[in-house]
Amino acid sequence: METILQALLLGIVEGLTEFLPVSSTGHLILLGDLLGFQGPPGKTFEIVIQLGAILAVCVVYWRRLTGAAIGMFTNDRDMFFVRNILIGFLPAMVVGVLAYKHIRALLDSPIVVAVALVVGGVLILVLERLNKNPRFHAVEDFSVPLSLKIGVFQCIAMIPGVSRSGATIMGALLVGVDRKAAAEFSFFLAIPTMLGATVYSVYKNWADLSFDNAGLIAIGFVAAFAAAILVVRTAIALIVRHGFTPFAWYRIVFGGGMLVLLLSR
Repeated sequence: METILQALLLGIVEGLTEFLPVSSTGHLILLGDLLGFQGPPGKTFEIVIQLGAILAVCVVYWRRLTGAAIGMFTNDRDMFFVRNILIGFLPAMVVGVLAYKHIRALLDSPIVVAVALVVGGVLILVLERLNKNPRFHAVEDFSVPLSLKIGVFQCIAMIPGVSRSGATIMGALLVGVDRKAAAEFSFFLAIPTMLGATVYSVYKNWADLSFDNAGLIAIGFVAAFAAAILVVRTAIALIVRHGFTPFAWYRIVFGGGMLVLLLSR
């Protein structure tokens, strides 16, 4: 029962944090370390609950995604939308393949995660103050170089605790994108990025993957999906109204508290 509750909690945390600039991977590493969670071997649990979060974005934005997929051959704005997502994905794909071993070496360090949370929070506070006159207000309006720049920023999130959505959103703000478009681009960019990372992780760890305790995995998947649905449906309105400052302070407080706790062991 304790393990089931831990799986439920971690699934909820994955769904709540995946699309916010607070680092889902960082939360899973820190909470998993604190709880002593022993999931199925081969990172199966982590891989599957990420798929639950991906599915949530696809469900919430299914009309826009299917419309763009169908219309990209006949409508310029649909074509620009799909092009920009794919261009933004390219840097993470290349860097992920080339630096995979080094990234995995960092993933198991709670100290790295806690420090990255605090530093990322401070940077968000700084960039929020700089984003006064945004020039781009829709994903379809991005140029190829702009999409590529944001994709490069996303690569910083390969350091655990940085946050994929955080790096993407802050990079977008830095190059003149408004809050709403930055958050939406982060949501859409998550689909190919997370799917690609999942497929590559499965390929590299195929021999170690196991679907023992399928019920435990299913609990985490459903919890991540349900929590991510809630976040994706409400996050844009919250971000437009309050900006990213609340997330920055959360990162600083949570990361700082975890750092003190880890160093005092």
